[in-house]
Amino acid sequence: MQHTQNLRIAWLLPVAWFYWQPAIAELTKIFPNTTVFTGLFPGHAKGLESILKVEVVGKLKVIEIARDENSYGDNFTYLSPKIIGHLLKLRPQVIFSSSFGIWTIIALLLKPLLWWRVVIAYEGCSPGVDYRNSAARLFVRRLMVRMADAGISNSQAGGEYLIEVLRAKPDRVFVQPYEIPDQSTLPSIAEGESPKHLTQLQQPVFLFVGHIIRRKGLPLLLQAATILHSRGYDRFTILVVGNGDLQPELETFCREHHLSDLVHWAGRVPFDQIGTYFHAADVFVFPTQEDTWGVVTLEAMLMGKPILCSTGAGTSELIVQGENGNVFVPDDANKLADLMQQFFDNPAAIAKMGARSKQIMTHYTPAAAAQCLAKVTELVMAD
Repeated sequence: MQHTQNLRIAWLLPVAWFYWQPAIAELTKIFPNTTVFTGLFPGHAKGLESILKVEVVGKLKVIEIARDENSYGDNFTYLSPKIIGHLLKLRPQVIFSSSFGIWTIIALLLKPLLWWRVVIAYEGCSPGVDYRNSAARLFVRRLMVRMADAGISNSQAGGEYLIEVLRAKPDRVFVQPYEIPDQSTLPSIAEGESPKHLTQLQQPVFLFVGHIIRRKGLPLLLQAATILHSRGYDRFTILVVGNGDLQPELETFCREHHLSDLVHWAGRVPFDQIGTYFHAADVFVFPTQEDTWGVVTLEAMLMGKPILCSTGAGTSELIVQGENGNVFVPDDANKLADLMQQFFDNPAAIAKMGARSKQIMTHYTPAAAAQCLAKVTELVMAD
């Protein structure tokens, strides 16, 4: 790749979340002239401040069109047209653009004039974002895929959507998890002692991390906890990290079903402290109704935790049934309770499955993602 390392590469991301950053930082080591343009930047992940070049363009606005509490709903994400000026200044040869939003449309419309290559990064598949029943949306997306030079996705389901639904050329679609955590950037408990309130939790500790909204599935986890309690299991903890509008309703549910002593509400935790809560947990539960990907699952795997993950999450593809955890449909509380019960009946499974989680994550690293992204870059530049 020696002859192309001076390429100018742009990433167009509505939000440059922490989980985007490790793989792009690794790609920057291959192609130093890489710039991330975003409408919202939460800050650099630990250790990437001097590696990752980020420019915030305008201000991101999400306009809700139709609400569905169990799904993403129908939203329009506004991003500033000022991106045009930034791209004209940089004149990138390759643009990786997130999904099918306005910035991707702009990049594709300017492509015939400026001769850059455009790669559509489709995070993953889910009913709320695929719009399979919208002829108009599919028409526009198929046209965008035809104009693009390649597509990438974290998940097999996302790749299949690009090929089978949007009719992308199979040899121009690449599946490789690129929204992934990195051990060096994921904060660790080694930086400080675990708070006392976490060391006193009843084990096993089942961890939930996410917004406390219906789509994220916490009601299902609490229903499963109620079922376990009715079976006589009364020494465990549901550790909830996050906040949201649904919390008061769920706290009432816990009181009515005698779960108050078993549920610990940690509230919203800064990213630089989240590792402490992973370390305090025995099992990670991701009961989401719908998530195109779900990086938090991979963070738990990297931390060596067994995973119980709903089929609503794209990351469920990385769960090897019975080895590092199990998957379940996101409307079956009894099934989830059965899967949680195995860690009471067979405590040794916690360490065994956790070790397997960590081993699986050795195949999904930022460096591996960057190599795939570099391969895609080389391919589109060869056209």
